[in-house]
Amino acid sequence: MIIIKSEREINYMRDAGKIVALALDAVRKIVEPGITTGELDEVARKVIAECDAVPTFKGYHGYPANICTSVNSEVVHGIPGSRILKEGDIVSVDCGALYNGYNGDSAVTFPVGKVSPEAIALMDITRECLEKAIEQAVVGNRLGAISHAVQTHAEAAGYGVVRDYVGHGIGRKMHEDPPIPNVGEPDKGPKLKAGMVLAIEPMINIGTYEVKTLGDGWTVVTKDGKYSAHFEHTVAITENGPSILTKLDQ
Repeated sequence: MIIIKSEREINYMRDAGKIVALALDAVRKIVEPGITTGELDEVARKVIAECDAVPTFKGYHGYPANICTSVNSEVVHGIPGSRILKEGDIVSVDCGALYNGYNGDSAVTFPVGKVSPEAIALMDITRECLEKAIEQAVVGNRLGAISHAVQTHAEAAGYGVVRDYVGHGIGRKMHEDPPIPNVGEPDKGPKLKAGMVLAIEPMINIGTYEVKTLGDGWTVVTKDGKYSAHFEHTVAITENGPSILTKLDQ
């Protein structure tokens, strides 16, 4: 069941989203060659704690960390730890926070030092996919319009669109209905209504869209070992158009 949020609830979610944005911005400032993914996790944890919020991911289905740090060919759910980031890596950081009973969820892929033109192009196209998807998050559209925007933009440029993992509704729970695939037809799916809040998250690969899960039971990687990028925002659908709740400047 898709839960429609009131204006008051959306404002609570905006507060949670701002905390997520602050945590990701703090991570951005320290991403550099030589730092560990565990250090990124600790910085995000501190920001969330200082805002009197709770890291949503910690303990979620047993997940052991505060954020997800997925490096290079890792798509999602990489576990922070002792891994040292190197020049030329890219790291996708996914972060969630619970505040006043409501969740915010966002992800950004960061370059580590100087990265290849191929990696820059991948990050650019994935960010553009998110932007184009958000443009379709308007009252009266079908959910498939969001999916279709991601798929057509990425595939036109020759990239693989991950199918096994999807965006989702969000609110009091981190994962609510509806699931939001990154592939689909624009006239399919539920009609979008004001008060829906969606976590839209393209996961785009340089090569194949196929992925597999490593032995830790969490880390998802591309099957061909090529780089993957991930961008995500929590977005409220309003009568005045899409409203991004996980931005710094709001």
